Amino acid sequence: MSKYLAKIIATDQEGLQVISACSSGAKVKVSDIKYLASNKVFLLSIERIKVENENEDKKVNSICRFDFVDKVRSKNIDQSNEELTLELIGIDYLKNNNDYEINLIFSNNAHIALTTETIEARLEDQSEIE
Repeated sequence: MSKYLAKIIATDQEGLQVISACSSGAKVKVSDIKYLASNKVFLLSIERIKVENENEDKKVNSICRFDFVDKVRSKNIDQSNEELTLELIGIDYLKNNNDYEINLIFSNNAHIALTTETIEARLEDQSEIE
């Protein structure tokens, strides 16, 4: 089954749009969002539907990873509620002088902004959900 597991690496707007499209509608638990400041790595563990395949109903656990992240800000997310499940709507970014601001947009007007010096994102499937 592993041939269905995707690995997408994005270093530009186009790649980010692909990751955004693949993760649209993904479910993310607050406890599965981590920022490793010393490594400048931001990780999301998501449960997504494999939109890039024909099987609409196939779900998979994936890791969405962003590197070179200097700062993370979140809005309208109750971080103390670890069981809270967010729905990822999409990912976009703004160029801001020498930095990028990558925005993870969730339902209910929640979002997370990542300040990063370069776009380096990857979406890696871990396992299929039966």
